[in-house]
Formats: sequence, structure tokens, C-alpha cells
Amino acid sequence: MRSLLTLLWWLIMVPLDALWAFPWTFITRRIDALYKSAMWIAKVGVRLAGVRTKIVGYDQLDLSRNYIFMSNHVSNLDPPLLIPLLPFRVTVMVKKELFKLPILGKAMLMADFVPIDRRNREAAVNSVHEAEQTVRRGLHMMVYPEGTRSRDGKLLPFKKGPFYLALETGVPIVPVTILGTETLMPKGKSFAKPGEVTVVFHSPVDPKDHPDREELMTVVRDAVASVLPVERRG
Repeated sequence: MRSLLTLLWWLIMVPLDALWAFPWTFITRRIDALYKSAMWIAKVGVRLAGVRTKIVGYDQLDLSRNYIFMSNHVSNLDPPLLIPLLPFRVTVMVKKELFKLPILGKAMLMADFVPIDRRNREAAVNSVHEAEQTVRRGLHMMVYPEGTRSRDGKLLPFKKGPFYLALETGVPIVPVTILGTETLMPKGKSFAKPGEVTVVFHSPVDPKDHPDREELMTVVRDAVASVLPVERRG
């Protein structure tokens, strides 16, 4: 029943939101209203699915600063659960295939989301440069450094591109660990089961303190892995 209700919510609210928010965005040339309404739809959708969220470590963030959030990724539930938790506008690096979806693809472009082609190295490098310009404009960024969802919940090797982005911009990285979505909505499943998810925000990592990219990547990965069960640390 919850799955049906959640599906209906998305099917009804996304087109309704597009009907007013898209014209308003084109007229005003401001994305704020569309972004806020999309985040509200995502937040309510997660709640309708019966997913409860416990947040740890959020109070150590300086909300006046610019951050690059880097999280583990085990489920399609991760983005609609995590991004609405942040009280500021966040841009995301998203696989380019999603930009082909009607309505959603256009909305992501208008929100300055950055398409990335994981199969094309040159295109992926260009995406990192595009993300760099976005971050320099003052936006926060959400990155899944594994590059894809883990099938078994184990932490995958991190891609180097996001750490180049942090070093070039000097923007602190906030490691984030999501616990629970791997069982509520594992890769391959279309609907989430009710349950509790824990989101842990770790202490920000300043790239100026770790100018070597490999070292920076290790520090961030160790932070993300620190609260995972031992068998899932990869």
C-alpha cells in the first residue's frame, strides 16, 4: 500500500510541479522556487514510503561556508533522502543518461546539475571542470565518489575526479555515511520498504591540509567507512 501511495505521489506531483514551476523559472530566471518545491516533493515522498531518518553530526557544519559533500551510494533512495536534509541549494554530478528523462532532465539542467559520462574519460574530465565553475559560483555540491551504486552495500573504490575538484577550488569536503538504504531499497529494487536510515555527517576535511590527491582521497574514504560495519568497508 505504501509503495502504491508513493508511486502515485511521484506520478501526480512531478507533472503538477512542472506546470507552474517551469514557467515561473523561465520568467524570473531564478531556480529557487523550482528547487524548493522539488526538495519538498522528495522529502514527502520519502516519508510516504515509511522511511525515517536519524541525523548525526549535522551541528558541526558551518552553514555560512561552501562545501562539497561526498557520500557512499548504495540505493536510489540516497539522493531524495539526503539532499533535502541540507538547508541550502546543492548541485549534483549525475550520470548523463538521467538528463534524457522528460521533465526531470530539464529540471536538473535548470538546477545546474552536472552531467557526467563515466564511460568516457575525456567527457568525465570536462564534467569535473564544469562542476568546478559551479562550485566557484558559491553552490554546494553533492558527489558520490564511488561513481555508481554498490550492489552489495560494500564501499567501492573512489574516483579521483571529485578530489581534483576539491583541490582546485579549495572547498572543504564533508564526508557523509548513509546507513540503512541498502536494505530498504537495494540496487535493482523499484520501491523502498519502511524503516530507519541513519545519515552521519563527519567533520569537514580541508583540502589545504591534504594537498596530495591520494592522501585526501584516503582521508575522506576512511571517514565514510569509519561507521560502516567492518564487512562493508571494502
